[in-house]
Amino acid sequence: MERLSKNTYSGSKENPIKVLQYGEGNFLRAFVDWQIEQMNQKADFNAGVAIIQPLPQGNAALLNEQDRLYTLFLQGMENGKPVRTHSVIGCVNKAINPYENYQDYLSLAGCETLRLVVSNTTEAGIAFDPACGPDDAPPTSYPAKLTQFLYRRYQVFGGAKDKGLIVIPCELIDRNGEKLKKCVLQYAEQWKLEHGFIEWLNQSNTFCCSLVDRIVPGYPRDTIDEVTKELGYIDKAVDVGELFHLWVIEGPKWISNEIPFEKAGLNVKVVADMTPYRTRKVRILNGAHTTLVPVAYLLHLDTVGEAVDDALAGKFLTQAVEREIIPTLDLPKQELEDFAKAVFDRFRNPFVKHYLMSIALNSFSKYETRVLPSLLEYLSRTKELPKHLVFSLAALLEFYRGKRGEESIALSDEDAVLELMKKQWAAYDGTEKSLLNLVRGVLSFESVWKQDLNLVPGLTNAVAKDLSEIEKSGMKKAVEQIVQGS
Repeated sequence: MERLSKNTYSGSKENPIKVLQYGEGNFLRAFVDWQIEQMNQKADFNAGVAIIQPLPQGNAALLNEQDRLYTLFLQGMENGKPVRTHSVIGCVNKAINPYENYQDYLSLAGCETLRLVVSNTTEAGIAFDPACGPDDAPPTSYPAKLTQFLYRRYQVFGGAKDKGLIVIPCELIDRNGEKLKKCVLQYAEQWKLEHGFIEWLNQSNTFCCSLVDRIVPGYPRDTIDEVTKELGYIDKAVDVGELFHLWVIEGPKWISNEIPFEKAGLNVKVVADMTPYRTRKVRILNGAHTTLVPVAYLLHLDTVGEAVDDALAGKFLTQAVEREIIPTLDLPKQELEDFAKAVFDRFRNPFVKHYLMSIALNSFSKYETRVLPSLLEYLSRTKELPKHLVFSLAALLEFYRGKRGEESIALSDEDAVLELMKKQWAAYDGTEKSLLNLVRGVLSFESVWKQDLNLVPGLTNAVAKDLSEIEKSGMKKAVEQIVQGS
């Protein structure tokens, strides 16, 4: 059986590069690149994509092996019926690893047709690292890479006003576009770049905040043999996502005129204020994911679908969303309940095996952005701690012990987080006092939580109590107590 390539697939067309994409992972390929493909086919957008691998390790080489072609499966419920489709995505012209081909990367700054920059470099990707310099080839941080790129574009085109770009980050952090622009301006100042460049950045480039929504399980490793047989060719970059998609872009209305989202029938909203959409989505959908992961995984469940349908884990999550997350939001209650119902239907997508461990990546920063705001808002409104969200935090600490029974957990987080948890658990001697010290040590980690959580009234003791129960009785009995006590 042959590998997918331009020799075996003739349906792709090489269009002028209009999109620079930082990130070659499953999400952007199933979300942004799919939308580019839709606009090319339905709205004559005629756009090619240049993918930049943001880390030294990645999939650029894999994509290049099959001429940047890959198959995308979209699966889910539509009008009450299961729907499953697949198509080859052919809009990607280049996939560059700048750590190996730095000049190829920078040369794209001179591309006349380039107009749009998108990115997904995880929640930790948009951050200012003062160690990055203007001559690094490339710098490690994404904002530093982007600053270098924009400065080169400014130089190549002599600061031409019409050569600015629309920058739409897809990282799931609040005000992502503003934070990315702030980092770029910080680098411009630190690197002492000329005032004309800063003026060009501000006047000719448009940084938009955005919100993305599509569940993307990614490569179907459990069913790849059946998928390959169905396709009739080998594709090592197969991607799987759900049918549902939503992209909310906070920016000027003219973006809708330049990028034909609406003409292609895409669920993209260009709005003046994305805050209500973001809060609803992050707190309910993403917050539910992050609340669920450590609890369900330590109940020996492996996928979101299994967890939601599990009598215990499903009830725990339903109670958390209905009783502790929804009450912290200000949109109409019925609208929030309808959205939550749709979220649970999406979690039950019969086609998608969304592994809990794939959501567990960088769980500490995810808890801080997705769940902690609900916990603190609930406390503020009710003067009580939300039992389920507190328990999820305790379960997260247990998860980072790195064991599920006799099985080791492949933890994946920032080195500082992994070192912290290793050190805290190594100091635990089985006593209540050392467990309390462990909780205090973790909750004081301000680089993650953005505050000392030990100062939240009652939280330290509540987390320690739940963690003690998990240690003594096991996860199942500990969750049962939370569910039955609600």
